Amino acid sequence: MKGKKTSKRHKAPMWAKVLTSFGAILALVGVGGIVAVKYFLNQLTSNIQTTSSVLDNDGLGSKTVAAGKLPAGAMNILMLGLDTRTGWSEDDARSDTILILHITASHDQAYMISIPRDTVTKIPADDEMGFRGTTDKINSAYFFGAQGGRGWQGGAKLSTKAVHELTGIEFDGVTVIDFNGFKGILEAMGGVRLCVDKRMWSSHYVVNNGKVEYAHGADPKSPPRNALWFEKGCRDMQPWEALEFSRLRHSTNGDYDRQRHQQQLLRAMAKKASSAGIMGNPTKVSKILSAAGKSLKMDTHNVPVENFIFGLKGLAAGDLIPIKTNGGTFAQGENGGEGITKDTRDLFEATSADRLPEFLGRHPEMLISDGTATS
Repeated sequence: MKGKKTSKRHKAPMWAKVLTSFGAILALVGVGGIVAVKYFLNQLTSNIQTTSSVLDNDGLGSKTVAAGKLPAGAMNILMLGLDTRTGWSEDDARSDTILILHITASHDQAYMISIPRDTVTKIPADDEMGFRGTTDKINSAYFFGAQGGRGWQGGAKLSTKAVHELTGIEFDGVTVIDFNGFKGILEAMGGVRLCVDKRMWSSHYVVNNGKVEYAHGADPKSPPRNALWFEKGCRDMQPWEALEFSRLRHSTNGDYDRQRHQQQLLRAMAKKASSAGIMGNPTKVSKILSAAGKSLKMDTHNVPVENFIFGLKGLAAGDLIPIKTNGGTFAQGENGGEGITKDTRDLFEATSADRLPEFLGRHPEMLISDGTATS
């Protein structure tokens, strides 16, 4: 538990803020000439904070590939999303966005697996941190690891241990990104086109005298009189609207609708990142990579960052395939938290064994074909 640190109202960020920057980078690198690639990669990597303390300690990294080598086969990358806004200390965050990116052996297709933030699991002990271990919601692993001045490296390490404990999956890379970085990327793109599949209201914004304003105070449980509603239909959204759409959670399926909308946002951004309007504008490209580089933190298992990113350039022409966990609905777990269904455990096992495409061929109901399908 957070103890005395309960005064701040933490807001769930979106997993897409982790992946969209990465996906945009891949798209931009994938279609650029070699001179442009070198320039933009240098611009990006010069700002990224890196570490080798996450995967190279306690054997958390992939055991089938030596440190410093990019796998020739399938890869698994753990992506953690934080909300470290102005005035918030780095050790006062939780990884409310936890995503496993499974990349096929051909490195041209990726499957996205979101882990529900309220999943109750064992968070393993860590002697180096002096952490004795506990059973708690998985998003708290980052908080526990970041304490004592360990910051994002400690948070990412303990989160990786907790996800491995839950799934059995080994990782070839870990990335962390914060809210401000994602916001900057979306603003550099100029917003995206999204389709609202069900009418939902925002707990973060209200409308006063026709003007949208940020709502202060505790999150309401039901829509206030002046609530901001997102109506069904497709339209171009401003950056703040797209961000808010990906955070909406007041619906029949709660966090699962939020995850699905985040997946939809990611795919919309990946599409726009590879569009002529972006690719033909070096200024926009520069702004996107600058925003991403300043907010990305990575452990690439000792592979140089530029080699790690360039080695995955094939994803630019591929697809990002969202997967539905727990059947898209809440699964009752311990102490009011969430559990993991048998099908989801089988999904984790197939991912760990690099048999995910075959598994999904037998379980097509776990695929979300277009990012807007209802649960």
